[in-house]
Amino acid sequence: MSQNPNVEQAPQYADDEIDLRELFVTLWRGKWIIILFTIVFAAAGVFYALSKPNIYQSSVLLAPVQSEGGAGISGQLGGLASLAGISLGGGGSNQTVIAKEVLQSRAFLTDFIHRHNFIIPLMAIEAWDIENEKWLINREVYNPETGEWLTDDEGESLEPTDWDMVKQFKESHLSLSTNEDIGMVTLNIKSQAPPVAKEWAENLVHDINEHMRQQDVQEAEARIAYLEGKLNETNIAGMQQVFYQLIESETRTVMLANAQSEYIFKTVDPAVVPQEKSGPKRALIAVIATMLGGMLGVFVVFIMAFVRNGATQTESATHGSSVEEQ
Repeated sequence: MSQNPNVEQAPQYADDEIDLRELFVTLWRGKWIIILFTIVFAAAGVFYALSKPNIYQSSVLLAPVQSEGGAGISGQLGGLASLAGISLGGGGSNQTVIAKEVLQSRAFLTDFIHRHNFIIPLMAIEAWDIENEKWLINREVYNPETGEWLTDDEGESLEPTDWDMVKQFKESHLSLSTNEDIGMVTLNIKSQAPPVAKEWAENLVHDINEHMRQQDVQEAEARIAYLEGKLNETNIAGMQQVFYQLIESETRTVMLANAQSEYIFKTVDPAVVPQEKSGPKRALIAVIATMLGGMLGVFVVFIMAFVRNGATQTESATHGSSVEEQ
């Protein structure tokens, strides 16, 4: 009884050996197909990699600005402000989170693109002329002489909408990352033009600081006007003292906001003109294309062998049936 398992296992090892041999033979027979696919895909990968323009990235390292005295004021006057029906707002950390979201918001980016007139460099360029340091305009999209956007084959204007511009800017140019441990924020801008990458990064940092400053100043001034109105409506000395303190707090907010050149984000490492490209990874593209070509070639060889074996078995079965009938 104990010898039966050994007897049964021997054919299995033989079958496995035969399968591996057949596998190798199949690949060897189709070696030229595999080589052909590999060469074609490698050439296509190299051509695609070389056709992609160089992309440069400029980065700015930012640190959240700690509001001076903000926490103390909120703690001392928060209850009094609640009695008056207003809120003194959140702390510096909340402002930083809001500023990061605003920086990536559609409304802010739309205003940013229009304010700095980045529509043409964003949506109608063909390449960057390194020697002359200027954009080469895609004349199939935009006519720089007349300042008009052209039309497509269906007669529709190629002038981009705000949606198109923001989508292009966020997908191809802007990226934002945060170090959660230390709170540092890194703003990255990619562009075909190294000077433009630096310029856009600097403008974004400046504009988000100004946007948040103006918003806080307007809110503080609105609260001051509200408190002054309430102050004129009451004759109670205790309540008047409360309103004076709240007005003083909001006035201090306005003064501090106007006194700080960097209101929300302080630049730790400023943007510079990049001298090395960040992409595309041409060698990686070529390697991946070559590997895909080789794998596809192997797949095609196996499919052909499978079809060939199926046809052979069908012919053998048909021939066997004919012999039995005879």
